[in-house]
Amino acid sequence: MNFASDNTAGVAPDIMTALAKANEGFVLGYGNDAWTRRAEQRIAEVFNRDVASFLVTTGTACNSLAIANFTPPWGAVLCHENAHIVTDECGAPEFFGNGIKLVGLPGDNGKIAAGVLKAALEKPQWGAPHHVVPSVLSLSQASEAGTIYRPAEIRELAVIAHAHGLAVNMDGARLANALARMNAPADEATWKAGVDVLSFGATKGGAMAAEAIVFFDKERAAGFDRRRKRGGHLLSKHRFVAVQMEAYLTDDLWLRVARHANAMADRLSDKLSAAGIAPVWPVEANEVFALISRATCDILKAKGAAFYERLPDNLPASAAVKPDSVLVRMVTSFATTTAEVDAFVAIASAR
Repeated sequence: MNFASDNTAGVAPDIMTALAKANEGFVLGYGNDAWTRRAEQRIAEVFNRDVASFLVTTGTACNSLAIANFTPPWGAVLCHENAHIVTDECGAPEFFGNGIKLVGLPGDNGKIAAGVLKAALEKPQWGAPHHVVPSVLSLSQASEAGTIYRPAEIRELAVIAHAHGLAVNMDGARLANALARMNAPADEATWKAGVDVLSFGATKGGAMAAEAIVFFDKERAAGFDRRRKRGGHLLSKHRFVAVQMEAYLTDDLWLRVARHANAMADRLSDKLSAAGIAPVWPVEANEVFALISRATCDILKAKGAAFYERLPDNLPASAAVKPDSVLVRMVTSFATTTAEVDAFVAIASAR
């Protein structure tokens, strides 16, 4: 019963098989190989556009390097106040951006509303020589509340950002889950909606360690190959990253595993709701957040369930918070089974 995160699962079998096959013979390093060219082509096909893509092995590097490319050291990155880049990157965006400033904005359900962004950008708090300059809007897809931005929402935010001279970054660690939920084409939910650079995650979807920084305007990627190298994220045995991304995007594997993870999240949500434990936010990707008692939390852990506790911040007004309430996050993956879900709910709902 492991619902700690989708990165606790192993490697998807198709990807592991591809890795084993790539482990034969001698191949030039640093991306000078056929796997890298094919992975780049797959990415271009997925987004229906001639893009510039660069592979790295961690989401932290993916987000931080992508943002740094668009932000001067005196720049500001606007994002949700609970965004992953704010709460879980150990200052990496600031480090790779030579001291850039992250500015968190409030928002219900883990998302930034257009009115909030517009009001923030119109405040007289920006500009030289005394203040940072807003340079990037970063959107998490899915959000830290497990919710997703629809294309129309992204487009509205991007129009505001671009009008104020900001580039738009999307942290797409769980982009596959969002697209699978919306049944939306990748291009419609990214560059056609105004996203300039995407942090495209595969690790949470079943890769061992593979992420891609995708520039939808190739000219804006000028010099990024050196930024990646200087940042220590150009792998010598690059083929083993590339083969993961190629396998992930072959025959729609990335969407198939996302649909399974989403379906398991739906099953978990539905069964918990039937037991009187309703999610606090809409279940739109593969994350379920719920309030349970401390006693129930402790029993679940004692019986082998793995999940994370979260601070009960920014909960919706409808959330029934009791003195002993614990906010827990449960994440499903390509490897989650119905048996795990049902066993977890049986324990959680026991009285």
